[in-house]
Amino acid sequence: MRRVLSCVDWAKGLIVLIALLFSSLPHIGGSSIQAHAATRPNIVLIVTDDMRVDDLEVMPRARELLAARGTTFANSFVTTPGCCPSRASILRGQYTHNHGVLRSSGEFGGFDRFHALGEEDSTLATWLHAAGYRTALIGKYLNEYPRGVEPTYVPPGWDEWAAATKEGYFGYELNEGGELVRYGKRQDDYSTDVFAAKAVEFVQRSAAAEQPFFLYLAPRAPHAPAEPAPRHEASFAGATAPRGPAFDEADVSDKPGWVYRGPPLTAPEVRQIDEEYRGRSQALLAVDDLIAALDDALAASGVDDETYVVFTSDNGYHLGEHRQLSGKGTPYDESIKVPLVVRGPGVAAGRVEDRLVLNADLAPTFAELAGATSPDFVDGRSLVPLLRGELATTWRQALLVQYYRLGLGTGDPEEAGGRPEAEKQPSFRLLVTANGRYVEYEDGERELYDVASDPYQLDNRFMGTDPGELERLSAWLSSLADCAEARCRALEDAPAG
Repeated sequence: MRRVLSCVDWAKGLIVLIALLFSSLPHIGGSSIQAHAATRPNIVLIVTDDMRVDDLEVMPRARELLAARGTTFANSFVTTPGCCPSRASILRGQYTHNHGVLRSSGEFGGFDRFHALGEEDSTLATWLHAAGYRTALIGKYLNEYPRGVEPTYVPPGWDEWAAATKEGYFGYELNEGGELVRYGKRQDDYSTDVFAAKAVEFVQRSAAAEQPFFLYLAPRAPHAPAEPAPRHEASFAGATAPRGPAFDEADVSDKPGWVYRGPPLTAPEVRQIDEEYRGRSQALLAVDDLIAALDDALAASGVDDETYVVFTSDNGYHLGEHRQLSGKGTPYDESIKVPLVVRGPGVAAGRVEDRLVLNADLAPTFAELAGATSPDFVDGRSLVPLLRGELATTWRQALLVQYYRLGLGTGDPEEAGGRPEAEKQPSFRLLVTANGRYVEYEDGERELYDVASDPYQLDNRFMGTDPGELERLSAWLSSLADCAEARCRALEDAPAG
């Protein structure tokens, strides 16, 4: 006998039908996000400002909570040794000549150029947001943000936004989701601590909602003039900057003119370097506390085992090497190499990875981890095979570093030197290989180093190298300087020929 459906039966059937319909749709709603949260990892990216590789030595919690529990990349480089171009590469996964943000300020750089080029319409934030991630940026965005737009402007792709509109350790201003909030000089206004508290709250809310999240956390430290948190003011008393063989390099006769015309460091300059080193180290202790607070929040929220934590910097920094008082913007490793430590699901603990990696690799890496698709314009490559320790993976043999001076004066704070009489280097492009550094300057000068035998880059071998080898390196460099998209990756894998 045919049964007549009751109201209850009809309602149950309708619920099942709706569930089936929604299960076939793209995962853009809250319920579908929650259903897939367990299979999609969270991602936390911490980007410091002007941090050297050896600065990790003053951060015990970073070593304990990140390096000891994850993988350290010993050969991590930036596309440009300058803040804004480097951060644009992180956001877009591109070489500098392709994203077009050539400087940190002025006509060819800064936030307003990135914005005017329309590049905010497609960044790792928009990719992950579209994939169902809750996204947040806390701290520094791009230099000169928000010049050219409303002060309350929030770029596409970010669900939560607390970006500095006026930078500082104290006395700064944040755009917090469209509201400008001014911070003063009280102890609890210290920016690294404020960013840490906001990061912890974001993790707690996202974990409670069972929603996968991406957090871009960018403290100011150890950018000059570095200011410590009050609790760290007495730390590192009497400490001195590293005195490696390149410090106040004794013989610079083989260096390009912008180096060899500079005098040796004076005693007052060395004292200044040491003072700056102590301030930088003190400021990084608060970042170390930030890492510990974030680690506690991830563990307490029960998402520690499903979260990748990535720690890096936008560029390196000189502290007396090659007679450069302070700063960045040079082709030497102090300026172009950065710390990169990753921990997370499937990442080997305490491992060191030696293959060449680039900050432009971060965006496609996060996209793959999140199950998102990287756009065709991406030049970088996913680090996922390296995170898994896949030794047989074909990997790049070289990468490109570019620096555009564009006629700026000697007072440009982004360039190394820091001395009134110092001559600034011209624009350059640099080919980095596992054992070599080949530099071509705009004015025609060249440098070549074998970093396997000369890791401090003291012996410029350009003049004594076979012309055929120089021609090969120059052609490879020239091809990379004009590459785009998949062509870049193909050229990185094999010399131009």
